[in-house]
Amino acid sequence: MSPAPDTRKKLLEGTLRTLAEQGIAKVSARTIATAAGVNQALVFYHFGSVDELLSAACRYGAEQRVARHRPRLATIGSLTELLAFGREMHAEERAAGHVALLGQLLAGAQTHDALKPATAAGLDLWIVEIEKVLDRVLPGTPFGEFTESGGLARAVAASFVGLELYEGVDPAGAGAALDTLERLGALVAALDDLGPIAHRAVRHHLRRTAGPR
Repeated sequence: MSPAPDTRKKLLEGTLRTLAEQGIAKVSARTIATAAGVNQALVFYHFGSVDELLSAACRYGAEQRVARHRPRLATIGSLTELLAFGREMHAEERAAGHVALLGQLLAGAQTHDALKPATAAGLDLWIVEIEKVLDRVLPGTPFGEFTESGGLARAVAASFVGLELYEGVDPAGAGAALDTLERLGALVAALDDLGPIAHRAVRHHLRRTAGPR
């Protein structure tokens, strides 16, 4: 008999496959067990309920994807690189079916209360990694003084989640949005290249317009 950790992993991965291929409406102990190649009684033996398995699978899937990209995130040295990486990651995640999976998890969280904290926790894993990058790259820019990295990390994560889902109904529009983000990155890079005098001018302007924080 396979050891319990192997069975749990099969069930987690079977749940993610079922979500991506059949959608949240088709998720059941039977469909998950079929995808995992195990007896459906093992769903309840290892997780207690389908909702608990869905929650565990959501966290598991996010951990796997974050671990896949963490080494690359650790090498990013500028906002421009972060935006460029976001586009590369988007293409990879979509090709691998993870964008469809994310859409199903977000849809499921609207009606399955057990999925809400798990989906939020999965997104938080991404936010933590993005915040680390921003903490590293923002202080060297004129915007570092006026931008809170935690809030910006959430805005970046929410933007890419929205673009990933939007692409499913309007690929051209999502592509245009990603192009615009890349041009924004080029503008930031150009500003960095202007040197300390331009940086001081930008900071002065931002202090006048932003007001007290």
